[in-house]
Amino acid sequence: MDDAFLKPYNPAETEQRIYELWEQSGMFNPDNLPDAETRKPYTIVMPPPNANGDLHAGHALFITLEDILIRYKRMQGYRALWIPGADHAGFETQVVYEKKLEKEGRSRFKMQPKELYDEIYAFTLENKKNMEEQMRKLGASCDWSREKFTLDGDIVQRVQDTFIKMYEDNLVYRGKRTVNWCPKHQTSLSDVETVGMEETAPLYYFKYGPFTIATARPETKFGDKYVVMHPDDVRYKKWKHGQQINLEWINGPITATVIKDEAIDPEFGTGVMTITPWHDVTDFEIAKRHNLPFEQIIDWRGKLMPVAKEFEGMKILSARPEIIKKLTEKGLVVKIDEQYQHVAKRCYKCNTFIEPQVKDQWFVKMASLAQMALEAVNEKQVRFIPDNYEKIFRYWMENTLDWNISRQIVWGIPIPAWFKNRGTDKEESVVSHTRPEGDEWESDTDTFDTWFSSGQWPLLVTGYPDGKDYTTYYPTDVMETGNDLIFKWIPRMIIFGLYLGKKVPFHTVYLHGLVNDAHGKKMSKSKGNVISPITITEKYGTDALRMALVVGNTPGTNLSLNPDKVKGYKHFSNKLWNITRFILERTQEVDDDIILNEKDASIWEEMRAHTTEVTKHMENFSIHLAAEKLYHFTWHRLADEIIEESKPILEENNADTARSRSALLRRMLDQTLRLLHPFMPFITEEIWQKMKHKKEPMLMSAQWINTMETE
Repeated sequence: MDDAFLKPYNPAETEQRIYELWEQSGMFNPDNLPDAETRKPYTIVMPPPNANGDLHAGHALFITLEDILIRYKRMQGYRALWIPGADHAGFETQVVYEKKLEKEGRSRFKMQPKELYDEIYAFTLENKKNMEEQMRKLGASCDWSREKFTLDGDIVQRVQDTFIKMYEDNLVYRGKRTVNWCPKHQTSLSDVETVGMEETAPLYYFKYGPFTIATARPETKFGDKYVVMHPDDVRYKKWKHGQQINLEWINGPITATVIKDEAIDPEFGTGVMTITPWHDVTDFEIAKRHNLPFEQIIDWRGKLMPVAKEFEGMKILSARPEIIKKLTEKGLVVKIDEQYQHVAKRCYKCNTFIEPQVKDQWFVKMASLAQMALEAVNEKQVRFIPDNYEKIFRYWMENTLDWNISRQIVWGIPIPAWFKNRGTDKEESVVSHTRPEGDEWESDTDTFDTWFSSGQWPLLVTGYPDGKDYTTYYPTDVMETGNDLIFKWIPRMIIFGLYLGKKVPFHTVYLHGLVNDAHGKKMSKSKGNVISPITITEKYGTDALRMALVVGNTPGTNLSLNPDKVKGYKHFSNKLWNITRFILERTQEVDDDIILNEKDASIWEEMRAHTTEVTKHMENFSIHLAAEKLYHFTWHRLADEIIEESKPILEENNADTARSRSALLRRMLDQTLRLLHPFMPFITEEIWQKMKHKKEPMLMSAQWINTMETE
């Protein structure tokens, strides 16, 4: 027996050494596995973490789950490939860097674009390197030789090629439409980058000539010259479409025009409303239908424009009470409902109120693409775990809107387009990698929404369209990711996979929930309840953290991570170490082909049944059940019962009985290490190395099932 077992197991002395052993073996690269060409491929693409900070507990969860799956399939004999990556994360990373600039007393608006880009690039690469080292500490057995970054040159080229192809296929267009505008960060956002929050705010009723209108946003009403009602609303039957009326308004007399449109809800307010097409999606569509003019009332910084006269330059929330005061003095306030409940959109990063603005942007036509994704799900080409997330996926695909892919930020992949007379009525645009002839053409300063590049990720990292990996490893097998990405990322990957590769990018979507603190509260720096996975592994070991993240964690549900739970699985690591010490110390080495006696053969059959059940759980993606069963069988059956009853048997003078029990215990230890390895890779590999297996020198690439004969 190795002298190391005389001391307690110490993860700090083991884990880095074991990981270096794995990397040096080259086995993370499936092409180096024994008989690689004859193995069936099994592929997982890592959701590329945002390269803008340390890994958090959510990262630790997905790394653990995906590593369990890939190690399991590798041991089953698959050509198992796990492709790592990192995401430049566009807007999110720029927001992180802007906070850094604020602390330094600087602003991105006072920097040259290239200067800002270069600073963020250096910041991101530094974080990326640190993040990859943290992944290694968590045991990620991914193929680092295939690691990709969303700003790699070949990735950028392919993303831009996709945009050009979609433009040529009439799936991308540039148009002046209402977009979600964040006044703080000065960029448009897609619908999934906004948060709808239910709020209670005043609903103001104003006298508008012979009508009473209701609005929650009086600051937008300066340019309103159209009063709209439903054509079937009998209350306003006498008013004709196109009829004009003179009335007193915020800044004096105006002439308003009556518009009849079915978009008006007769049940809201008084059933009559004025419209501000520049700052409301519904109003924008009404104005388009009736060829009405648009006028901007609020500027890009969230301040009122000259049309507001004495309120020009004021921020919305500051101007609102002053506007109400003026309307009251003019006798135009009918009433105020202080308890109006409505949903207000906010920026998902800074919580600033979204200001709808009309802006020329690039859009993807989503209707036909979404239908294609729905058909793939209808045909069972993709399944969701848990299956209730299929309904959420369907909802977003059935109610999809054209996707705004333009971002007014420096950090990201440039949109390959060129403009002449940009921002004027005579604007021209050309989509191309190269500048058109003539000095008057300027490159697009916008960048892609980060989901436009990450949506193509399974294709890009496997070398679409003609790379060897694309031929061998695409479509991939499982996309394991957070349940919050069911409407952000999953649909885009399926759509791009079908559009470009003519195949779904993966067959199974496995969704995990949030990792919360011990009390079920969301972790945040402001609350001071963030649990660093690296800090906790330094204290208890990586294997203990991995088990704590998996046991009891059903797919799709949130997990409360208590350090005491991790500590408990540190005790389990010690138990496994002690089990090994006992078996190696108290049993004799025996040939693999020894015949077990009847009682020991019965226990070995129990071990086989245990293996079958664990395997079944793994095949059903019930990873939490597999881990729990392994824990209980190892501790309570093997240690508490079988080993205890073995002590007198091994001490008896009956050599045949002792030899049979020795063979049984050694086989059970061997099989237990195999089954536990995907979950607890470091301690199991450490034990395996000290046992010096000749036929299978590394547990990482050993067979999942112990094939030793019993008779």
